[in-house]
Parts: sequence; structure tokens; C-alpha cells
Amino acid sequence: MGAVRRVVSYLGLGDGDQYDEPYDYDEYEDEWMPASERAARRWGSGGDPARIIMVRPRKYSDALIVGQHFREGQAVIMDVAGMPLAEATRMVDFAAGLTYGCEGRIERIADKVFLLAPADVEITTT
Repeated sequence: MGAVRRVVSYLGLGDGDQYDEPYDYDEYEDEWMPASERAARRWGSGGDPARIIMVRPRKYSDALIVGQHFREGQAVIMDVAGMPLAEATRMVDFAAGLTYGCEGRIERIADKVFLLAPADVEITTT
């Protein structure tokens, strides 16, 4: 008798036979896909042209605007030049976490100007 069956029997929760079945991994194999594919499906283009949003936040609470546009699958150019240094640092930290969590990228394109690109946007430099 396995340990789980003994505990279940001891607690009077049933006969424990339901725990003898091995987990069928093949049943869910078709549903698995890499996170980058899930992100591409979520933010996949529906025929609309790609948009790049320019945001010039003035205070840290403007992070909601940046996050909203980015999560909608739009590339965001964020210019933090008009913010105090401490808040600009927090905003860049937020943007880095946002892009990491959504499997995108963040690139510095000028002094205090950053590009937040979703997973399905390719960035090339020449």
C-alpha cells in the first residue's frame, strides 16, 4: 500500500484507489506551446497596421499608460527626459519588468529614451 493510500484510508477520505492511476501526460501534450508562441497569439495582428506609441511620462503614475499600450501589443517609445531622476529610474525599472514579463524587449535608443517592443516585433540595428 502506497503512502498516499495509507493516509487517505487513515483519514477516512475514501479507499485511496483514485490515486493509483498514473498521470497521463499525453492528454495535455497538444495544449503545450512555448511562451513566445502564446504571446504572439495573444498579440497577433488582426490585419491592423502596426502602431508605435510615443509616451512622455511626467510622473511615475503614468506607468499605467505605458503598460496599457504595451500589453495591447503596441511598441512604445518612452521618453523619460521630463521626469526627475529618481522617478525616471523607477519608470525604466517598471518598463524592464513589463517587457520581461511579457517576453518583449527594451532597448535604449537615445539618452533617456527607450523602445519597448512586444515579443512579435523584431529590432535590428545597423
